[in-house]
Amino acid sequence: MTDTSWGMLSNQAVGAAGIVYFLALIAHLVEWSALSARKRVPAEALVGAGAPVEEPLAADDDREHRVALFGRLGFLLTIIAVAAHFVALVGRGMAADPNRVPWGNMYEFTLSGTFVVAAAYVVLHRRFALQWMAPIVVTFVLVCLMVAVLWLYEPVAELTEALNSYWLVIHVVSAILATGAFTLGGIVSAAYLVKARVGSREGSGLVGGWLSRVPSLDVLDRIAYRIHAFGFPVWTFAVLITGPIWAHQAWSSYWNWDPKEVWAFITWVVYAGYLHARATAGWRGRNAAILALVGVGTLWFNFIGINYFSSTSQHSYAAPAAPSVAEYPVNR
Repeated sequence: MTDTSWGMLSNQAVGAAGIVYFLALIAHLVEWSALSARKRVPAEALVGAGAPVEEPLAADDDREHRVALFGRLGFLLTIIAVAAHFVALVGRGMAADPNRVPWGNMYEFTLSGTFVVAAAYVVLHRRFALQWMAPIVVTFVLVCLMVAVLWLYEPVAELTEALNSYWLVIHVVSAILATGAFTLGGIVSAAYLVKARVGSREGSGLVGGWLSRVPSLDVLDRIAYRIHAFGFPVWTFAVLITGPIWAHQAWSSYWNWDPKEVWAFITWVVYAGYLHARATAGWRGRNAAILALVGVGTLWFNFIGINYFSSTSQHSYAAPAAPSVAEYPVNR
């Protein structure tokens, strides 16, 4: 295949992935609509609470069958979309001459980051019983892909001199893995706050609809902690080890107070505070969830915001030069 053919394959795979993600979202929304008809049940009797369910969920056999069917369909479609997403990444790298990793600009970073989020969800789906998270993850990935195609797209080009290093693979892989983990952890933390607020507002401790599938608050808190505990050392490796080494190789300085470096360090401090507070101060629940959301906010501001709000960053090559819908070949 020629470079042009690989580029066309990548663009077509992105479009196919977006369509299949959308179909997966529709399937999960149908699943949620069936869940919304369920009778309210005691919060302590929900999945993962460890207590026996005293009253079965009030739903007829047809509704239960619809929930199970569309849940499985949505997950299968998500797997297919992730596969197409992966093909898009491979095609993007193969379209360059010479072939390279697909991390040369914000469009490619966004494709990679959203792929890790979706793939991590698929991998952890059973282990942590994350089926309740499906519509949220799929919506997040779909919206990010739309933003990438409409505003961030750039034609395939050679890597800039600063990026043309084997440290690109080491540094960016670890950063993207940590970003995916922190994003999933942020979704779990947000679900914790929503469920805690709904339970508090109802007063009776009863929850219904899709929240009936969300694990108990204790389980959500534990899942969030485990995901963040995985992501933090990976982010540390990316920000405090490989980043400075690569900066020294490219710019002859380990630390330049670049806005991207500063915000990456701020993100590290927030998540370090999150883990430290849980380990020593006994923070659990609401406070920990809020701190986790602060962390994911700084993370994504660093990932996207710095490229638009800073004119002094040495990482300016990561920002789109002239975002335009017309630049995307599919629209021509």
